[in-house]
Amino acid sequence: LMVWLRRCTHYLFIVVVAVNSTLLTINAGDYIFYTDWAWTSFVVFSISQTLMLTVGACYYLTFTGVPGTATYYALIMTVYTWIAKGAWFALGYPYDFIVTPVWLPSAMLLDLAYWVTKKNKHSLILFGGVLVGMSLPLLNMVNLITVADPLETAFKYPRPTLPPYMTPIEPQVGKFYNSPVALGAGAGAVLACTFAALGCKLTTWTYRWMAA
Repeated sequence: LMVWLRRCTHYLFIVVVAVNSTLLTINAGDYIFYTDWAWTSFVVFSISQTLMLTVGACYYLTFTGVPGTATYYALIMTVYTWIAKGAWFALGYPYDFIVTPVWLPSAMLLDLAYWVTKKNKHSLILFGGVLVGMSLPLLNMVNLITVADPLETAFKYPRPTLPPYMTPIEPQVGKFYNSPVALGAGAGAVLACTFAALGCKLTTWTYRWMAA
């Protein structure tokens, strides 16, 4: 009974974390909708993707204890996002499918950190977290380079006039030192370690709840 209960809890957690990760990152990469705030959006979305991937992948990885499951988790997120974006695309929204595969190489780095250090959880948190935080914003820049031209899209999908409180401020030269990748990677590398620790802790909590 306990084995069955533990397995059910495990799969429930995976579904909940993966679905929520997908929902939180569904627009990440589609910067055509944020033309006036492209760099700001890029940094925020890069960090959100980094954290969501790290927490779910570390949970899955430490729960199974099998290197490779972090990449499998990223694959789950990818497929979920393709399905969700497919629905939006069918409704006529100009989403770009290129956005999701960037999770996979970062998840592979998590698996590598876990495998190389002989399943050392603390190394996974420190090294894995930093690797994901540093790599994902760099890979995510591919999205910004490959998405549809913002100007062309603006003519094709005109936006209504924004209310005053939503009107973007004039872009500043030198914003973020002209390097959203560096800012996203720097913040991501620090925050991802915290979320990697949280992912590992989810495993502990799950087992303890099962044993209670």
